Amino acid sequence: MSPLRLLSLSGLACCLLAPWPQAAAAVEKPNIIYILADDQGYGDVSALNPQSKIPTPHIDRIATGGMIFTDAHSSSGVCTPTRYSLLTGRYHWRTRLQNGVLGGFSAPLIAPDRVTVADFLKEHGYQTACIGKWHLGFDWPLKGGGVADDRGEFGQAFADGWRVDYAGAIQNGPLDAGFDRFFGISASLDMPPYVYIRDRVPTELATVEKAFFRKGPAGAGFEAVDVLPALATETVAEIGARAAGAREGKPFFIYLPLNGPHTPIVPTPEWQGKSGINPYADFTMQVDAVVGQVLEALEKHGLSDNTLVVFTADNGCSPAANIQELQAAGHQPSHIYRGHKADLFEGGHRVPFLVRWPARVKAGTRSDRLIGQWDLIATCADLFDAELPPGAGEDSVSFLPALLGDDTAPGREHLISQSINGSFAIRQGTWKLLLCPGSGGWSDPKPGSPQHADLPPFQLYDLATDPGETRNLAAEQPERVAAMRQLIETLIARGRSTPGPDLTNDVPVQLIKPTPPAKGKAKAKAKSKDA
Repeated sequence: MSPLRLLSLSGLACCLLAPWPQAAAAVEKPNIIYILADDQGYGDVSALNPQSKIPTPHIDRIATGGMIFTDAHSSSGVCTPTRYSLLTGRYHWRTRLQNGVLGGFSAPLIAPDRVTVADFLKEHGYQTACIGKWHLGFDWPLKGGGVADDRGEFGQAFADGWRVDYAGAIQNGPLDAGFDRFFGISASLDMPPYVYIRDRVPTELATVEKAFFRKGPAGAGFEAVDVLPALATETVAEIGARAAGAREGKPFFIYLPLNGPHTPIVPTPEWQGKSGINPYADFTMQVDAVVGQVLEALEKHGLSDNTLVVFTADNGCSPAANIQELQAAGHQPSHIYRGHKADLFEGGHRVPFLVRWPARVKAGTRSDRLIGQWDLIATCADLFDAELPPGAGEDSVSFLPALLGDDTAPGREHLISQSINGSFAIRQGTWKLLLCPGSGGWSDPKPGSPQHADLPPFQLYDLATDPGETRNLAAEQPERVAAMRQLIETLIARGRSTPGPDLTNDVPVQLIKPTPPAKGKAKAKAKSKDA
């Protein structure tokens, strides 16, 4: 661990220990399990979508036994940004990650001195474990010395994974970000290297080449279809290992970022064909079954009552799910919302967010409060009546009052979202301003498409009356557009969006992205010129 991180965490300890002991005695700390599905749409949870054709009975148990947050968001329409924001309480675009995602060999995104929610919970006596898809970069050791330094999108800048020393210890991964234990994979299951990692070292050497979409080094025994069951088995074992301590007042935090139903879409044989729709629906049902295994383990060990369980997803459903096939079966993976994974439209980043904590949260409740996944660290601080250091969780707002049924307490007033190409949107109340012409992602109108070129530069929607984002009101309300643009500029410039001293972004942040040329028109001009 670097001296800088030690200094930061030492400051965190001092900040917590001074005001905390009196409040701590009054709070029975809950165990916390945070389940993050991968590419599962808002409408892919039957408790949220009455017309859903994909049954999710175990996820629904969290909803019926706790609270549904109907207006919850990831910070982006894709994977890596969500994970960074969730763990740090800081918008991802304050880092070098201005668009896209990391690859399997990418350098770490979480800075050595950055306080994470796992750090914070450890300071409060929690045992911490990360089980699943990390996707936030490691320092992979290289044969002969040095580390992999991939700063390119999807791992393309570091193409030679065979230079990695798979017997060497990985640095600046989960164990350096507040977690006591790690078991999982480095990035998405379609990104090499294809090996399991336990703590700092792969469980087997990468000796063969495999391709679960992208080719790369793999362990001989590693198969994509086995990953989701392996994560479930590991989580159940972790709960069992921590159960006795939890009953004696030593709580645990398990961060469980699943690999499904993201590509490769690989339901196990027992789940293949179960939905009667397609493999994505089958895989989503298997994800639900994993949630059931987690809930069953809590019940077996008598931990259900005082365990706070969150189920959410990193972004919307991917087109790889074969959305047209789902829709033909009567299933809408984004429910009533426009767009899907990668987009700035609601379908890209409005996500399921269900919370169960029987000891404190009333069953069968619902909140329409605006929340972000990165609000976790502030919520934990609120739970312990502790303060975060000024440089930690600078974009995080506690949703604990809403969770406990207090509708009068102030909450989040605004929220910033991003698409895969780095386009920005800001929510303020029910209003949403998109600072780009189209989706900013993969749904129509795509950036660079012919229809994109003729659209107004900004989009303004009132989600209270138009949740499907069908009527652009920007031209009718220029004052509101100007005010909301000024607000997002201020929040970017301050380095934080919560009260406290101004901070600094890691890199300059470009608010308005250049509009790419329309590919169709460019081709037409080229043909005309050739003629």
